[in-house]
Amino acid sequence: MLLNSLAMSKQQAIAQLVPVFRRYGYEGATLSRLSQASGLGRASLYHYFPEGKEEMAAAVLQYVNRWFAETVLAPLKGDGEPGDRLRAMSEGLAEFYRHGEETCLLSAMSLGEADDLFHAQLQEAMAAWMGAIAKVLQEAGLSPELARQRAEGSVMQIQGALVVARVMGDMTAFERAIQRLPVMLLERDWDGFTES
Repeated sequence: MLLNSLAMSKQQAIAQLVPVFRRYGYEGATLSRLSQASGLGRASLYHYFPEGKEEMAAAVLQYVNRWFAETVLAPLKGDGEPGDRLRAMSEGLAEFYRHGEETCLLSAMSLGEADDLFHAQLQEAMAAWMGAIAKVLQEAGLSPELARQRAEGSVMQIQGALVVARVMGDMTAFERAIQRLPVMLLERDWDGFTES
C-alpha cells in the first residue's frame, strides 16, 4: 500500500512539474520553480528524482508523450473514416494545448542543453505524430509523398498557430487553425503543404 501511495505521489509531482518545463524550458526550470510548482522541498524532489533535473525532465517528457498518445494519436489510429479521425485529432489537440493557452513541450525542450539531452526522444515523438497523420491521409487516397508533406505541414501550422495565439494573446487564432486543419488536409487540390 505504501508503495502505491508513493508511486501516486510521484505521478502527481510529475504532473505539477509539466507546466514549469512547458513555460520555461529545461534551462529556465530551476529547482526553485520546480519546488514551488510541485509543493515539494528540494530534498523531496531529490527523493523522487535522485538524478535531479535531468531525471525530472525525462519523467515529464514521458508523462506528456503518454498523454499526447492518448489524446491526439489514439484517435488517428482508431477506427472510422479519415475525416472523422482527423477531426478527433483536432479536438484532442485543442484539449492537449488547452485551446492555445499551453505551449508545446517539444518546442520548449528543443532548445539548448535539453536538445542535447533529449533530441532522440523529441525526434521520435515528432516522427510518430507526423507518421500517424500521414497514414490516415494515405488511407484517404493521398500518395505517400503528398501525405508525408501534408503531415509535416500540418504540424508546422499547429506550432505556428500556438505561437501566434500566445504572442497576440488571441487563442481564437489557434482554434481557427485547428478547426480548418482536417478539411485542408483532405482537400485534393489544395497545395498549401506541398513543395512546388
